[in-house]
Amino acid sequence: MGAELKLTDREMPVSPVFITFLAQVLTHRPFEGEIWAHQLSEALSRPDGNSQLRATEAADVVMGNPIGREFLARSYGLLYSLLAGDLAPLYELQSRYHFVGVLGVPRSGGSYLTAELYRAIGMAPENVPNALAHDSFPEVGPFDLQPGLNSWMLSLKTMAEYLVMVEVFFSELKQHSGKVVVPKKITKGVYAGGLFRHVLGKDLEVVLTVRHPVAACASMYEKSGGLPEDGRFAVRSAMEGWCRRDLEYTGGGQKQLDEMDYFDVYLRYWEQYQMSVVTSGWLSNRDLRVVAFGKPALQSIAQGYHHRYGSGLQASEFHVSDKARRLHPEWIERAQPSVDRVAATWKSAGICFPTDEVGACW
Repeated sequence: MGAELKLTDREMPVSPVFITFLAQVLTHRPFEGEIWAHQLSEALSRPDGNSQLRATEAADVVMGNPIGREFLARSYGLLYSLLAGDLAPLYELQSRYHFVGVLGVPRSGGSYLTAELYRAIGMAPENVPNALAHDSFPEVGPFDLQPGLNSWMLSLKTMAEYLVMVEVFFSELKQHSGKVVVPKKITKGVYAGGLFRHVLGKDLEVVLTVRHPVAACASMYEKSGGLPEDGRFAVRSAMEGWCRRDLEYTGGGQKQLDEMDYFDVYLRYWEQYQMSVVTSGWLSNRDLRVVAFGKPALQSIAQGYHHRYGSGLQASEFHVSDKARRLHPEWIERAQPSVDRVAATWKSAGICFPTDEVGACW
């Protein structure tokens, strides 16, 4: 007995991010002016109202180019490999690239380390596309099933597309110890550690950044437009959207969340994120390295990358502030039970939570 399952690009359309990336490569337009690496910038990457039009125009460029069609075919071929467990193409890719991932809740120093990794391997961060370097792509999150959407399938498809982007963007770079180094900020990877570990390879190297929830929350609301005047939670950025989505996934109704205190929502999100570190497959990675948010620690790791890859550069200065603990001393007390629970859970799983360093609340 045989059965055939046919999925076309109607059910699994190419991602706008991927198609616009390919079009830019094929038309030899440089990537420049990216803002994801600017630590002190409070600018957000805003949705592009013309993104659908640009994606349609990009599709015409890609489909009209034989190399572009090969890239698309490669992405669907890798998707098939992920769906069917055909590991040979993944092993071949892993033999050529060494992935270095930076995991951690938003606003915990991951962008700084990712940028320094790029500088260490000789690439200007502002010339690396956001989707390739930062945490917007691949699409990974709590499971969702809606008309026309299976989030697990979306994760596999965008992972396959990301791998093709890696092959296109990094193919000509200098090798280190026989492989091309590929830095990636993988904030969303917390939901699928097993997926990232198996796809990116057993040599995947991961740094996990941890920041006190009060300081991380204050940084997030500043990036998102300031603390709402009524003190209640609001969604004005992707980060805030992730908070609401994750709490809804664990039983919080939208009306309830709209009425909750901003910090209470964030604190629940922060705790759930840290707990997911020990339940989604990351602890099976032998190269998981935990670092607490702070100037000496992060600059030291960054400088280590420069030495390791022979850049000859000094690590950029990492900026910290005690503003959060000055503005919200009452939040620190409210956060302590969550911090204690996370530390205890990590300990039970054999991983040390940096309690003292995180307690400094930078």
